[in-house]
Amino acid sequence: MIQLVVNFPPKQIGKFSSEVLTLGVPDLNGDVVLVQPGFEVPLGGRMF
Repeated sequence: MIQLVVNFPPKQIGKFSSEVLTLGVPDLNGDVVLVQPGFEVPLGGRMF
């Protein structure tokens, strides 16, 4: 399960319009690792 932020106003990214933010952080090699919970959580939960 990855974490996304939805219901953002549309944002133009190149030729595409995006309404979702995918969360990620770089690892020690600079590769992006998607943020995900370490255990089961309900879908649609609010991030704090």
